[in-house]
Amino acid sequence: MARGTLRIYLGAAPGVGKTYAMLAEAHRRVERGTDCVVAHVEHHGRPRTEVMLHGLERVPGRELEHRGAFFTEMDVDAVLRRAPAVALVDELAHTNVPGSRNAKRWQDVEELLAAGIDVVSTVNIQHLESLGDVVESITGVRQRETVPDEVVRRADQIELVDMSPQALRRRMAHGNIYQPDKVDAALSNYFRPGNLTALRELALLWVADRVDEYLNEYRSAHEVSRIWGSRERIVVGLTGGPEGRTLIRRAARLAEKGAGGEVLAVYIARSDGLTAASPKELALQRTLVEDLGGTFHHVVGDDIPAALLDFARGVNATQIVLGSSRRKTWQYVFGPGVGATVARESGPDLDVHIVTHEAVAQGRGLPVARGARLGRGRIVWGWLVGVGGPAGLAVLLNTVDLGLANDMLLFLALTVAAALLGGLLPALASAAIGSFLLNYFYTPPLHRLTVADPKNIVAIAIFFGVGMSVASVVDLAARRTHQAARLRAESEILSFLAGNVLRGETGLEELLERVRETFAMESAALLERASDVDPWTCQGRVGVGPPLERPEDADVDMPVGDHMALALTGRVLPAEDRRVLAAFAAQAAVVLDRRRLQAEADRARTLAEGNRIRTALLAAVSHDLRTPLAGIKAAVSSLRSDDVAWSEEDRAELLEGIEEGADRLDHLVGNLLDMSRLQTGTVTPLIREIDVDEVVPMALVGVPEDSVELDVPETLPMVAVDPGLLERSVANLVENAVKYSPPGRRVLVAASALDDRVEVRVVDRGPGVPDEAKERIFEPFQRHGDAPRGAGVGLGLAVARGFAEAMGGTLVAEDTPGGGLTMVLSLRAAGRGTQERGTDERGTDERGTDARATEAGAHTMERERQAL
Repeated sequence: MARGTLRIYLGAAPGVGKTYAMLAEAHRRVERGTDCVVAHVEHHGRPRTEVMLHGLERVPGRELEHRGAFFTEMDVDAVLRRAPAVALVDELAHTNVPGSRNAKRWQDVEELLAAGIDVVSTVNIQHLESLGDVVESITGVRQRETVPDEVVRRADQIELVDMSPQALRRRMAHGNIYQPDKVDAALSNYFRPGNLTALRELALLWVADRVDEYLNEYRSAHEVSRIWGSRERIVVGLTGGPEGRTLIRRAARLAEKGAGGEVLAVYIARSDGLTAASPKELALQRTLVEDLGGTFHHVVGDDIPAALLDFARGVNATQIVLGSSRRKTWQYVFGPGVGATVARESGPDLDVHIVTHEAVAQGRGLPVARGARLGRGRIVWGWLVGVGGPAGLAVLLNTVDLGLANDMLLFLALTVAAALLGGLLPALASAAIGSFLLNYFYTPPLHRLTVADPKNIVAIAIFFGVGMSVASVVDLAARRTHQAARLRAESEILSFLAGNVLRGETGLEELLERVRETFAMESAALLERASDVDPWTCQGRVGVGPPLERPEDADVDMPVGDHMALALTGRVLPAEDRRVLAAFAAQAAVVLDRRRLQAEADRARTLAEGNRIRTALLAAVSHDLRTPLAGIKAAVSSLRSDDVAWSEEDRAELLEGIEEGADRLDHLVGNLLDMSRLQTGTVTPLIREIDVDEVVPMALVGVPEDSVELDVPETLPMVAVDPGLLERSVANLVENAVKYSPPGRRVLVAASALDDRVEVRVVDRGPGVPDEAKERIFEPFQRHGDAPRGAGVGLGLAVARGFAEAMGGTLVAEDTPGGGLTMVLSLRAAGRGTQERGTDERGTDERGTDARATEAGAHTMERERQAL
């Protein structure tokens, strides 16, 4: 089935007549016999729009309830069942009421189009998604209902419904748009003349760009190469010289004089990279042209005039702005220049402006890549072979007569050797000296600069020509080899950068150190500022060198956008090195952004974890804290009641319930406080040497008698722990084990020594925990399986592991052979150098009476030891 077509009536503001124009188009189609229905149209109480609905078939909408009110939305299913040829759908950007088939009306329209139904719709310019910020800055109102630009751009036809701001305000004043009670507020706010004028300009420019796209598509489809001057497009040819800024400003002034003028700055670089403009100057010119509303383009081409004309014709330009040549007079012997060539070949449909500037006839002044960097030693050897070699060879040949042909071949070999060693200039010197020596010593008449035999003149000339040709070829090969090696090095560097971008492995300081090492600089720094008037701040720096307060203070500065720059000190880099430096600078900006995003993600993760803990805490307080409180209150109320005469057994049972509830509350509050201290990092253990058999029995005070079997030998080495934290850890582990042990099966608490560790094992014969859940049970507010609410809030194991790790120990869960779960608490055995590491803020308030007494005694012993 063929996709339907979409026609959109686009307006600058409400009330310009989009819906009226759509309905008028529907009447015209109905008169032509087209099956056209109204799928959804809002007349908003406007009489003229409501009249236009008469005579058109309407598909009933769908009633939906939302927050106690009823709304009518388009019934997509009903329209699809009706299957008209054309459907009218008003307000394309509308957000549907929750419960609708789609969230947005443009999604409803997409379904109709996919079903082969043609759709006519309406939308205002302020509802385009890409213009939301612009519209908000103009009107002060943020549009909540938007439609993606691509949906509107894909429309087969867009018709602008235009109206002047004055006429629209008159319609508003006459009550043709809003109700009379809303007119004054609308005229003084959204419908101000300035707002309407700006929105109208936005609509006109957007439609003009869309028309321009249609034009380019038509020219491309019909292979139209001739320029159509539908609007002024001015191409500025840049060379990277300082005159570029003058040309850009002149082109901007020319564009302002024409309707819808556009400036496109283009820099054409040779594909071999032998000439290159200043990257810093090009960056400044790029910023300037973008500030003036134009665009910057980088094109590669060996024939600069042809590439420039191809680019201009490709963008349908009407004018080209070039600067007067910077070449000196004698340089014109090599050709007429780019400006003259472009002017000659531009044709009648493309105007060329040659603009004068301060650098006219002052020389090119552009950096040119020289020959291969052979090194000083090779160049010296090249000159020695090229100059001294022919003289030495002449002395040798004076003693041996080999014939003129062999003599020439030997001198030619020296020329090739000079070219291989020192490049072009030593080879040319060798060819010239060799020709002179051949003429003087070996060509009759001997020892004279004249040549008797014309054949010898031809031979010497051929020798000199061959020598120059060979030298040129060898030098060119050396240059190409150098370029290949350089490009290989650049590709390796860029590959390294690309890999780091994908993997995110390199930090900012590591990247800056790589930059410093790559270019052999003294220091490298990344500077940034918030705006053009704010001071520069250093985001990262490596190496030694003077502190940099501005990029201009460095030997090399590479801008990254408008408010960031990579600054290097040590030496000035050539232009060919700056190309790679630009890649490093861009990567440095990416690394800095990634670091900031990572910091934001970490903060967000911390907040999310805190929110999760708070949510779980509220859930715990709402149930587990309220349950024992309710039991205590009920028991106290029963005891205080005079209506019932309680027996001693009943009274004792109620008092026992109160005590159990208070114990549960005390345990719950203790765990909550311990967890909060662990989350905030305020647990600072007091480490001292102590025997395990002194602490573990104290942790069994709160469990039922005969529920635990204790096996802690007295011969175990002492451990370096905080006695209070160890007691709380073991107590939580034992309580958890007793809770899940089957009736009649005792929990085993055993301790043993292993190397430099002491392990405390709490073994139960309960249902056990699968391997995938063994780590999860140590997370706060986690209860495994179907544990009942009365089993606690899931903090005991989390607190036990937190205290164990605070003391330098570990806590893991293992399977009990034969079924059950074993908690293994591993502690450091005491050794020489164990010292007090401080006390935590809470002290021992929640550890119980026996624990407080033990720690108080420990504090007394510590004070006595320090006094001694």
